[in-house]
Amino acid sequence: MEASNILHMASGDGESSYANNSLVQEIVIRKALPIVKEAIKSFANHDVFFGQCFKIADLGCSSGPNTLLSATNIIDIVHEECKQNNRKAPQFQVSLVDLVGNDFNTVFELLPNFYAKLKEDKGKDFGPCFVSAVPGSFYDRLFPDESLHLVYSSYSVHWLSQVPEGLENNTSNIFFSKTSPPNVFEAYQKQYASDFTKLLQVRSKEVVSGGRMVLTLIGRSFSDPTIDDSVVAWELLTLSLLDLVKEGLVLESDITSFNMPFYNPCEDEIKTIVENEGSFSLDSITAIRDNWDPYDTDYTNTCASKELSHSHGENTKKMVRAVMEPLLASHFGSSIIEKLFNNFAKHVSESLVIKKARHTNIVISVIKK
Repeated sequence: MEASNILHMASGDGESSYANNSLVQEIVIRKALPIVKEAIKSFANHDVFFGQCFKIADLGCSSGPNTLLSATNIIDIVHEECKQNNRKAPQFQVSLVDLVGNDFNTVFELLPNFYAKLKEDKGKDFGPCFVSAVPGSFYDRLFPDESLHLVYSSYSVHWLSQVPEGLENNTSNIFFSKTSPPNVFEAYQKQYASDFTKLLQVRSKEVVSGGRMVLTLIGRSFSDPTIDDSVVAWELLTLSLLDLVKEGLVLESDITSFNMPFYNPCEDEIKTIVENEGSFSLDSITAIRDNWDPYDTDYTNTCASKELSHSHGENTKKMVRAVMEPLLASHFGSSIIEKLFNNFAKHVSESLVIKKARHTNIVISVIKK
């Protein structure tokens, strides 16, 4: 199954929409900002964008308040670098990339305020800045040769181009888990290596020599996936589906036939792929750990109190639902979604009382050779 046919976030601006439940992604964008700053400073040191049009692509832009946050951050950094060097800021071309199912109309509605804010903050002589949408897969060619200075992506390149083949024996699982046969993890690992290699190959044609890519994705802390916190959330979602099997609302065969088009690599995997592909050199790789509940700022305790676990479960439910609802509804039908995620919130609450599992996010910065 090709992911491009069904993969997109929950659209619109309703209670369960991605636009209203993307605080996790915002936090990660802000935490990765120092790495973006370092990448842009290297451009200033080599006079790359002074007096030119600085061309940026955001891969997997989605829709909602975060869509233009990254572009704003990048423009702010470039503008500040120009001020410090007593140089005129360049024009900007920002290309927002996502699959055709993305809610681009919501993105377009944000543009008037985005442009007005730029003029207000930077002055009437700033820019101009040109924003366009580019529908398509970031695993394909999207831009002319050597036409981009900076490629940016946050929380997108962990999505695969397709569900790996050969997962028929991943019985009653929706992702690799502690109970999955060894070939399941190997199939996911192979698909990711193929996809990420392809992403590097196509971007190497489009990025200028010395250009940069800064990519943030969900990863793993350990090479052994069975001991990593990352599998727990998907196991709890599987458990929530199995609850519906017991109630006669879902067939167990439908669970077995569904597998996530997603993979969270460890740092060593990323390093190996970048090195083997050869078009980019790895400048830095950084891991960022975050609580499941974006409103949970307690990083001291290793388990949640019973009093707080309910709110943590509800907040985690909203975040996961905003990402997963369209994908799950396309396979299981929309009628089970409400009950499914209520079950999920309950299982998350119970799990966090025992141990507070956390996301591992990986930020990589690479330079085009």
